[in-house]
Amino acid sequence: MTRPIRAVIHTAALAANYAHAKACAPASQVFAVVKANAYGHGIANMVAALPNVDAFATLEMSSARSLRALGVTQPILLLEGVFSAAELQLCAEQSFWLAVHDERGLAWLESTALACPVHVFLKLNTGMNRLGFPAEQAPALVARLKQCSNVASITLMAHFASADVPELGVAAQCARFDAACVGLDLPKTLANSAALLAYPETHHQWVRPGISLYGSSPFSTKSAKELGLQAAMTLTAEVIGVQNLQAGDAVGYGASFVADRVMRIGTVACGYADGYPRHAPTGTPVLVDGVASRLIGRISMDMLAVDLSELPKAGVGSQVELWGANLSIDDVATAAGTIGYELMCAVAARVPIFVEY
Repeated sequence: MTRPIRAVIHTAALAANYAHAKACAPASQVFAVVKANAYGHGIANMVAALPNVDAFATLEMSSARSLRALGVTQPILLLEGVFSAAELQLCAEQSFWLAVHDERGLAWLESTALACPVHVFLKLNTGMNRLGFPAEQAPALVARLKQCSNVASITLMAHFASADVPELGVAAQCARFDAACVGLDLPKTLANSAALLAYPETHHQWVRPGISLYGSSPFSTKSAKELGLQAAMTLTAEVIGVQNLQAGDAVGYGASFVADRVMRIGTVACGYADGYPRHAPTGTPVLVDGVASRLIGRISMDMLAVDLSELPKAGVGSQVELWGANLSIDDVATAAGTIGYELMCAVAARVPIFVEY
């Protein structure tokens, strides 16, 4: 018997979340963003779940090549572009689309001999201040790209910094983008998950959902359920030991939790080496045999403790849902002072993955 911890990937949920994105932006085509191994869900699982996807978007060349090896014939966009002229040649050979966000990448396009022209997404900086040319340079850059024989098509691209923050929104970045693109009759892509769900005016020809495809909300004020999203990953483990405490007994490293009454706790086969956040505090929600309970004390490398005081039937072998279909990953992330993105991406390689078709 293997150690009793597992992550289950729900491919039906992945498909439902993609369909929801399509329904939210019916006039747009939809990239499925699968960077970071599909946010920890596995690229192969996304390919299986989305046979009719419009296109994929990812980060590394190795990830793009993996998609092709899995039989993907749809477009694949490299969101950070290429990191060498040799990678640019691979884009031409394997029909990858690429973002171009700086002078170096543009110079490679102009100077590298390619087997065929490539589809370029010209990334403009409208306020994120991460990657991208200053938006106001768009007309000159488009003119330059149109003169380049290696360019098959041009799409204008930007990324929102605060689409998930209602009081900030997208208006300022949209205004800068629109002003820069006056007279440029080209396809556009702006919307991430938050903009897709909240700002229809940002949809344009392509939208690029990431976190929403995996059933997590991009908003702190709206739950995934309220948004019509389904959890695509469930992380579960079992209780492997039970301890009975008296008032004054401490639990775990650092004695960070001290019982103030008689208690019963369960030790669960999951710790920070499995990807559970070490900084999750006492009170972080868990489900034990489907019943709401809480984390107790400090997370260890391989174990954590949960409160069984009100669960007399729970014991060794009880199932503990740490997040997933019945316990929102966003609720766990909020309690731990982080975001759902980090939790799903952090599940360790040693955790067995089961795929539910």
